[in-house]
Amino acid sequence: MRNDSDQDRSSAEPGRPPHDRQPLLPIEARRAAAWCATVLLVAAVLGVGVWLCVELSAAVTPVLLALLGSALLGPLYRQLVAMKLNRSLAAGLTCAVLVVVVGGAGYIVVSALVDTGDQILASLKDAASDLSRHFGMAGNSLSDLATHAKSLVTKFGGTAASGLLAGVSIVGQFIAAAVLALLLTFFFLRDSDKAVRALHDWAPGDSAPQLERMARRGFQSIEGFMRGTTFIALIDAICITVGLLILQVPGALGLGALVFVGAYIPYLGAFISGAVAILVAFADRGIVIALWALGVVLAVQVLEGHVLQPMIQSRTVQMHPAVVMLAITAGASVAGILGMLLSVPLTAAASGVLHELRRGYAADSGSSGSGDTGPDGSTADPASS
Repeated sequence: MRNDSDQDRSSAEPGRPPHDRQPLLPIEARRAAAWCATVLLVAAVLGVGVWLCVELSAAVTPVLLALLGSALLGPLYRQLVAMKLNRSLAAGLTCAVLVVVVGGAGYIVVSALVDTGDQILASLKDAASDLSRHFGMAGNSLSDLATHAKSLVTKFGGTAASGLLAGVSIVGQFIAAAVLALLLTFFFLRDSDKAVRALHDWAPGDSAPQLERMARRGFQSIEGFMRGTTFIALIDAICITVGLLILQVPGALGLGALVFVGAYIPYLGAFISGAVAILVAFADRGIVIALWALGVVLAVQVLEGHVLQPMIQSRTVQMHPAVVMLAITAGASVAGILGMLLSVPLTAAASGVLHELRRGYAADSGSSGSGDTGPDGSTADPASS
């Protein structure tokens, strides 16, 4: 006698499971869940990486500064090596040039700001007083900021003087970080070929060429950003300084130095330095000269945005302005001014690495799908022929 299960088994179609189970979630929901899990995993890894960088900032900061220095003067080092100079000697000469360039630029900028700082602050205070009569609270806030800026600096100096050990510790940490960054720059320049060989030795499987291309693309992005930004900052500072000198705006050299420093923070730095220059011109020379100063700043910005940026940085650094602004904001929230300076070149490096990774995957997928096809469109298997 046959039972019900035998009847169900006999009534099932051949080659089909007896129970056709439907998935709990549709395929679209499962794909969305997989993408969410991937995004959360990547965010967690990035969060842990940022946390480690903040905790180990004493070691991470010199490494990042050494990367920027190597990217800035890398062409000089390669030129010296091409002249049959010893690699160690070429790296040492490049580091000496780096010290002279950075030290000279820092001395010029700091001396210009110190010499004209009081005059700029006084002009900002006067401009804030004039604006407060027209705009109320905004002008009062700017006036308070200009009034207390020097007192804050004096208070900080007094605190550092009263706590001599703390001041010496800060100075010692700064000197140690600068010396370590200089030594790392020397080793990065001299031993770059050894780093490539180590990458090939330690890379898993046959991924060494792809990893080398990604590393080179990231470093080229940093190199292009540093060289392009320095050249653009120099042109902006010279043009604005000459324009302010022609307009007889007080503190023109200090304002030009502020423009040079601010150019390393894209968009935001140029806006702040230009606004300070216009306010100083408004306070000391009146509304007409302020409008002329505004025209000078706008003309320089147009020159930078439509001529210098496309000619210099478009080939190496291709990032949307929104990405740059988000990177600056994130860098400021993590490490303050230093984070704002380092965030854009690091984002440029990450963008270059992702671009190279995407191109590698596209090449792999293209090669895997380039098999021979038959007349009916099916892919022929070479092993079966």
